[in-house]
Amino acid sequence: MIPPVLHTPRLRLRAPVIGDFPDYAAFLASDRAGGMGGPLNIRMAWSYFTNDAAQWPLLGMGALMIELRAGGPAIGQVAVCHGPLFPETELGWFLYAGHEGKGYIHEAATVMRDWAWDTLGLTTLVSYVDPANHRSARVAERLGAVLDPDAATPGNDPDLVYRHPRVTP
Repeated sequence: MIPPVLHTPRLRLRAPVIGDFPDYAAFLASDRAGGMGGPLNIRMAWSYFTNDAAQWPLLGMGALMIELRAGGPAIGQVAVCHGPLFPETELGWFLYAGHEGKGYIHEAATVMRDWAWDTLGLTTLVSYVDPANHRSARVAERLGAVLDPDAATPGNDPDLVYRHPRVTP
């Protein structure tokens, strides 16, 4: 599947390109990537980056980079991912430093979630959230997700699992 380009009033979500890798790798090398197994070296960052892009042709889903419609480089990523690393299809996200607290993740995750429901026909998604990442937990809750203590986590991770049930009007 060719990755979609999704828009919100403030954001453009588009497929990763090689020019995104330096900022992506810098994020994964920082302490901000602790909830994703980081900090990670450049080899692991490349593995994550190529995995994000490869899921589109392999699984029909994957990661999209978040850009401000006003212009500039990517400010983070939102993804719908599955494959052998996740027990269920995940709605995941991250923002680069300096872009928090503006509602960008909520906006990007909402349009990505709705795309997954409408295009892929999914009826549920989960978000794996590090227990120390209170900001991501609040985003999941604001999206309408609820804790699912019975859901499996990837590997032996102590993640909280937030379930996003499809709500139809």
